[in-house]
Amino acid sequence: MKTGLHATRRLTSAPVSLLALFFLGAASSAARAAPGPDPTAHGAPLAAIETPGGKVLDVADARFLLDRTGFAPDPRETAQYVGLTRAQAVDRLLATTRKVAVTPLPAWFDEPIPTPRERKAWTPDEKKAAQMTRNRRYREARVWWVTEMLHTPSPLTERMTLFWHNHFVSGQDKVPWPQTMLAQNLLLRRDALGNFGAMLHDVAKDPAMLQYLDGASNRKGHPNENFAREVMELFTLGEGHYTQKDVTEAARAYTGWGLNGQAQFVWRPRMHDNGDKTVFGKTGNFDGDQMLDLLLARPETARLVTAKLWREFISDTPDPRQVAAMADAFRSHNYDIRTVLHALFLSKAFWQQEHKGSLTRSPVDFVIGTVRAFDIGYGSPLPLVAALNQLGQNLYAPPDVKGWRGGQTWINSATLLARDRFIEAILRSAGEGTASRMPRPMSAAETPDAMMPAAFKPDARPRMSDKGPHFDPARWLVQEHASGVAIPDAATRTRIEQAVLATRPAEPISPDVDGLDLLQALLADPAYQLK
Repeated sequence: MKTGLHATRRLTSAPVSLLALFFLGAASSAARAAPGPDPTAHGAPLAAIETPGGKVLDVADARFLLDRTGFAPDPRETAQYVGLTRAQAVDRLLATTRKVAVTPLPAWFDEPIPTPRERKAWTPDEKKAAQMTRNRRYREARVWWVTEMLHTPSPLTERMTLFWHNHFVSGQDKVPWPQTMLAQNLLLRRDALGNFGAMLHDVAKDPAMLQYLDGASNRKGHPNENFAREVMELFTLGEGHYTQKDVTEAARAYTGWGLNGQAQFVWRPRMHDNGDKTVFGKTGNFDGDQMLDLLLARPETARLVTAKLWREFISDTPDPRQVAAMADAFRSHNYDIRTVLHALFLSKAFWQQEHKGSLTRSPVDFVIGTVRAFDIGYGSPLPLVAALNQLGQNLYAPPDVKGWRGGQTWINSATLLARDRFIEAILRSAGEGTASRMPRPMSAAETPDAMMPAAFKPDARPRMSDKGPHFDPARWLVQEHASGVAIPDAATRTRIEQAVLATRPAEPISPDVDGLDLLQALLADPAYQLK
């Protein structure tokens, strides 16, 4: 079998300027189709923006749906949706989501957090050891989530968990205990496709959020405005829909929410400001939950969340009338997240040709999608965690309270080089081993700090070292009814291109290449960065 060397030469020679021009073309076509968001726009009737739900999915349609709503699917995943109507496929997609992870939690998750008194008694060496343990456990928390992304039967669940992690931002820089950060991850997964209003209330009192936005230090007479400001600007209303006076008054409503010595939520009535507050022209003795309900009552909240979901799943430029229609349905159904996702996934815009290949793959899309789609073998997921960090998406550590900006900001000279190297490592591994991705979570022997229970038996399939990925392109081509050593005919070539890329290749590929060289060239093509 051929090695990936000549394909990697093609990859590393792809200039950043070419990729930038390619993105520019994709973005401009999407922009022409969808003007920028307008929070004051009136919604069209929802039926007017829906696609015909009876259209039957072929292989390309099924792959597109699963790629956009999850991670790049493999042929087995795609086959389950071929032949369904669009409506049936979306219903199935939403019906098979999960509320809990399949990957067992790290053993330390249930360990109690040391109390302030215990920490005060630590020696300098014990403090240093505690910091090392904290850092190691945050790495293990990332390994746990990457493992879940790789093995989940519901990629949409993990996409939505990650979406909310980047919406209700909390991060390692201000959340000292990994147990707290991981508990928030479980909360976001549980509510990922549930009720946005309930999730807003839950996240507001979540210990990681109370630490990250200083809510735990917000008390009567000395209000801290951080959470009050960000919950309006980033979580609900958006900029321009509140005043500084609203923030100041709302902060008083959230007083009394705090944490005990083991970082658990507590209500401290003596620290709550019981005076009247005036917010959005309404006056009353509001508490924190009543304040959140005032935000949910505003139409801007549904429109902000819907527009953000549009950017996640359709294009970087939301259509204001369609967003307004979906937001109205979202709000009228009491913020049921499945309702707005159903409307998004069955909208004409979602299936429009000009939106295909218009989104930039996030690092998670790029890394997890590649491993899942091509059944890449790996040993420990730690190298994948490191790759995400190099590509700019270090889980549990967004850059700031606004989160990862996404879109074309994922691509710069440094991250593009890191993406090149990731694909190059995969291509070079072709022929070095044929072990496939394990079908279950990691065995205990492969997991740092014994994350798995002893009863969890190692998988019987071939084991892989930690030296790097293992890719068997010939086996993948067989699944696509193609040969690695023969020159594919026009129909087979098109089928392979559509299986790898969301849009046409950015670079010309000779018509005389065999199946292996075609696959390697497509993985090296700048268009592989798009979905």
